[in-house]
Amino acid sequence: MGMPGMFPPAQRPLAVLGAKEDIIGALIWPVAPHIGHLYTLVLTDILKRWHVLLGRKSILVTGTDEHGMKVQRAASKAGQEVRAFCDEAYKPFQALANEAHVDYDHFIRTSEPDHRFAVQHFWLMLRERGWIYAKKHEGWYSVSDETFYPQSTVQSALDPATGRKFTASKETGKEVEWTSETNYHFRLSAFQAKLQEHYSNSDNKIVPWTRMKDVRNEIETGLQDLSISRPSDRLSWGIPVPDDATQTIYVWLDALINYLTKANYPFQIPGQENAAGWPADCHVIGKDIVRFHCIYWPAFLMALDLPLPKQIFTHAHWTLGNAKMSKSTGMVVNPFFAINRFGVDCMRYYLALDGGISNDSSYDNSFVIARYKKGLKGGLGNLVSRVTEGKRWDIRRAVKNRDKCIKQLDGQLSSDLSQLRDVVFWCMNKPDPRMGLQAIMKVVFQTNAYMQFSAPWNLCEPEKQEQLDSVIYLCVESLRICGILLQPYMPAKMKQLLDMLGVAEDARMYANAELGKDQDYGEPEYKVGKTEVLFPPLSSHF
Repeated sequence: MGMPGMFPPAQRPLAVLGAKEDIIGALIWPVAPHIGHLYTLVLTDILKRWHVLLGRKSILVTGTDEHGMKVQRAASKAGQEVRAFCDEAYKPFQALANEAHVDYDHFIRTSEPDHRFAVQHFWLMLRERGWIYAKKHEGWYSVSDETFYPQSTVQSALDPATGRKFTASKETGKEVEWTSETNYHFRLSAFQAKLQEHYSNSDNKIVPWTRMKDVRNEIETGLQDLSISRPSDRLSWGIPVPDDATQTIYVWLDALINYLTKANYPFQIPGQENAAGWPADCHVIGKDIVRFHCIYWPAFLMALDLPLPKQIFTHAHWTLGNAKMSKSTGMVVNPFFAINRFGVDCMRYYLALDGGISNDSSYDNSFVIARYKKGLKGGLGNLVSRVTEGKRWDIRRAVKNRDKCIKQLDGQLSSDLSQLRDVVFWCMNKPDPRMGLQAIMKVVFQTNAYMQFSAPWNLCEPEKQEQLDSVIYLCVESLRICGILLQPYMPAKMKQLLDMLGVAEDARMYANAELGKDQDYGEPEYKVGKTEVLFPPLSSHF
């Protein structure tokens, strides 16, 4: 995760650990939290909760990447000792995860002792196997991106506000500075063939496919050995190279190992290497750090014969007014304000529905309001109110008469509802949470239309009771099934919905999201009336 408004963020993945467990993870440089951090967290939490819904044990790892030149300079600018700076900087990011109802298992800080031990052990193993050597290094270094760029990837740039000329990365637009120093290098070039082979035998190791293609192309053009340390007289805030106090371990090598740290690396018991979840089933990252996770990270792991993460799920960015968000220009969205304004599940829904995977998405408060009014208040909320507040029918009676009702169910809606669980499973397996949410909401809108067409309020004569029960049963089954499948997206609101329907706590799993599966619900423990509205009107139009 990231940190409070102090320096630019660098997102790290959420990781889900594997074996018989699923592990998902993400890490962020401490900065002022913005909507992009919230998006990464929400996507990751949706995937974790989905795996839990399937009945699997899932571990979500997130936290803050606290080392590096950027952090060191930010602390200096703030007039603080860097440790004290980091001890405050991580708090807003953990608070954001809590506010967003992210069900994380580990919140790691890379400045913690157990992580330092894991990183130094990893370094020693690389050195012992001959993958590390020392040499003089010259190149363009970006403090913001914490990486070197070759001459061919930088260009002259101009700050429009001040007129100052500088050299910047073509890829990120961040300023770079010429650096000449002696440091340690990792033999990345030796892993070109292995990386090509790794990515040639599957099309979904990096999602979406367009970024898989970009990674393949970058590997095929040739890999250069990677500088993996900085002189400690330039970078003192980091993990020292073992047996060489003059060098500090490169921040990205340090940061990437966080996934192993929380999987109990170094693995001490032979045969129990994956007992704590490694390899990760999925890393969730922003598109700006694909190279680090899809080239450097697997090469580091290959060097020690460690298993690789099974999949890396990359997402696009959020823009504001169709321009890139930037703290320096004030074009950012504060996620705490958004959550307080619209509600946590409303924001989770909006980010999952409108957030980009392949292409960037534009954030606007008017879009949040529109999605809330149409999908939540006017769609799902309206259906809940119409079904649960009806005075002329009995939900529990309709559920009890399930066998009679099923014979009269609307063919199209019941068919779509019967297939919905499998459709969402297919979407989440890609993974594409956005497509899964769209599939669920399509059925919600379809059910609203069916209820309007069927007009159960006109079926109150005794001779029409079976027909009435059939309509109500199909509508309430749609609510139950959609409510179960929406739990990863809106956990608090869906708990409220399933409570209102009287669905037992142990009947809210993926296996239960089947038409006719549950015959025991329909009587909530408390009276549901007009005072309980699942999605009330927003307090203002903003």
